Amino acid sequence: MVLLTAGCGTQRAGDTADAYRRSHPTPTGISRPSTPADFPCPGESPKPTAATTPTSTAPPTDHYAENHGFKVPIPLHGKSRCDGLTTVGRVERALEPLRRRGDFAPGSVRSALTSLGYSAGKVQAYQDGPSRVGFLIDIGASPWCVEGTMSSASTKADAFGGYPDGTGCEPPSGGH
Repeated sequence: MVLLTAGCGTQRAGDTADAYRRSHPTPTGISRPSTPADFPCPGESPKPTAATTPTSTAPPTDHYAENHGFKVPIPLHGKSRCDGLTTVGRVERALEPLRRRGDFAPGSVRSALTSLGYSAGKVQAYQDGPSRVGFLIDIGASPWCVEGTMSSASTKADAFGGYPDGTGCEPPSGGH
């Protein structure tokens, strides 16, 4: 009992805590992952800044978006986004003569895309109605994927970086 009241040693309980705080500073705020900055790409006109509307802080009741997020393609940012816009332009220009001629055969679309240098094994084209063809190119480098449609009205393509739960350009069949 005498030892407990005598206090052997020179260190007090508060000293240990102070030493710990000095070597392990308290975080000043919550860190958030930074969003990659996008900048105007060559030939791109600046987009007007849209007014933002406040979003609800209430959790969604149906969880559809949460449960199907694995199907949302990964957007490209920075230089990859610029490379993607360039690739999309090349693809649309290559397909536009087919669209104007009314050639909506998947084989013609595939040939036009492989003539751009994409591997035949990485290009898919499929009929999507009498005057509509869909296509998917697995580029395997930045941008990883280009998909789109060609119809009698227009030719549209989009570049993206794959899928969150996938390993290629095909949408994954399951995830969360």
